[in-house]
Amino acid sequence: MSNLALRTRPAWDLDRWVRDFFGPATAEGWATGAFTPAVEIVRDGDDALVRVELPGLDVEKDVNVEVDRGYLVIHGERRDERADSNPANAARYVREVRYGSFRRSFKLPTHVSGDDIKASYDAGVLTLRVAGAHRSAESQRIAIETE
Repeated sequence: MSNLALRTRPAWDLDRWVRDFFGPATAEGWATGAFTPAVEIVRDGDDALVRVELPGLDVEKDVNVEVDRGYLVIHGERRDERADSNPANAARYVREVRYGSFRRSFKLPTHVSGDDIKASYDAGVLTLRVAGAHRSAESQRIAIETE
């Protein structure tokens, strides 16, 4: 009897999420006037914590979090409340804050549903706990029987 260890890429892959974060969406954001909020993803046991920096937003009014066809989608808009209809009256000397819409999406493991995700907002940071995201990330050894 011999053994074979199969190692496959897990359905939920942190590296793939990071590539999705910093891929073309960042460049598109500058071109369209949108912005891309900074994201941090950390492992907490079997859970994944997704932290999104959204300072100054009214999350109840301006932010939506949903699961759509296997993706965790965070989208919304940062509004310029100080915007004046007459640009000549706007006395801004420095403008480093980006306004506009944003959208971030992350592929979820197949076993994660919307019921497994909890969201909270504190001190300008939206935190999403994806329960069990790393649960299936372990490799499984399969015994091969010989005759």
